[in-house]
Amino acid sequence: MPQRKPVPRVPSTFLNRLKEIRVAKGLSQAELATRADITRQAISSIEANRYLPTTVVALQLARVLGTSVEDLFSLQSPGEVIEARLIDVPGQGSAERPLSRVKVVKVSGRFFARPVTGLGEVLSYTVAADGYLMSQGAAGRGRSDAPVAQVRLSRDRQAIEQEIAVAGCDPAIFLAGEHLRRLKDQTSVVGWTMGSTAALQALQRGEVHVAGIHLTDASTGECNLPFLRRQLKASAYEVITFAAWEEGLLVRQGNPKQIHAVADLVRDDVTLINREEGAGVRLLLDQRLRAAGLVGSQVKGYDRTAASHLQVARLVAEGQADVGVGIRSAAQSYGLDFIPLQSARYDLVVPKAYLSSHPSLNHLFDTLASRPFRNEIASIGGYDTRETGKLQSL
Repeated sequence: MPQRKPVPRVPSTFLNRLKEIRVAKGLSQAELATRADITRQAISSIEANRYLPTTVVALQLARVLGTSVEDLFSLQSPGEVIEARLIDVPGQGSAERPLSRVKVVKVSGRFFARPVTGLGEVLSYTVAADGYLMSQGAAGRGRSDAPVAQVRLSRDRQAIEQEIAVAGCDPAIFLAGEHLRRLKDQTSVVGWTMGSTAALQALQRGEVHVAGIHLTDASTGECNLPFLRRQLKASAYEVITFAAWEEGLLVRQGNPKQIHAVADLVRDDVTLINREEGAGVRLLLDQRLRAAGLVGSQVKGYDRTAASHLQVARLVAEGQADVGVGIRSAAQSYGLDFIPLQSARYDLVVPKAYLSSHPSLNHLFDTLASRPFRNEIASIGGYDTRETGKLQSL
């Protein structure tokens, strides 16, 4: 009985960009297979790194896709060094500590690196780095003026290139990434914590794939869309709802300072912890202060800010502030009382071009609409998932 010819083993250093380039060219696996005169199953196996293409197959694929074999397939050395634009680093321009841990994402052909500490107090100790900062150079040009850094990768470059970068302030985005891995593939979601305005600016600079925002128009009460219509070219973006939530005041259990409305914030015995300028809940606070005939300078602690909803909740729980502005789910996480001010919708904004060029972005939005994910965030408390996954019209 003849022995079956062994299938070549795909080495761990094999860098495979076939799926990325195929999707960018707008071809299905079946269309590529037909043009390259091989089977669709072969295309699927190559893309999944189950099969190492022969030289002839690699040449056929490169010819059909209008690229080189080296662009499709290459070998990477352990600890590959790349150039990345370094963003959100305190004291940029000064010498950086050696071996600074960074997360790396690739957006529109450019790598961006950000310190793992930017993920927040807890996640910075639980999320593994993608690489280590080696050196920092001069400021870059173009869509981002961030300095260019040398980063030594600590994991597979291809896996890094599949990561989805989401800027925003909802910590539940990491749960979306976990459900995405369960349902579809091994793509990671990297959430950069920042307020709504800063998230949209990062998206416009090309530093992230998706921006999460919750900005309520004071005159109409409509969420997000009036603001986006003023800022973006509607035909170039999609807006997908993540969830609705309640925004309000966070106080310690039992509400010892008897805070019941925004007007109570100007009392001498009340200290606030605020969010940064441009954050959705800070804009809400400013609107309510103006409606009450008050200004921020009358509020003790108005200029003291926290970087996230969870940090606001922690500072209130620890007694470092009497009240903070944030969302109900953050209050529940720390056992705080919550005084609601309004319901708002948290939407995700994504350029349409990324939906066609990034192979996993559509999978992320399919995940948001899935019943298991909606059940999970509804169980956290403070989320309304009835519109989760819904496409909003710009």
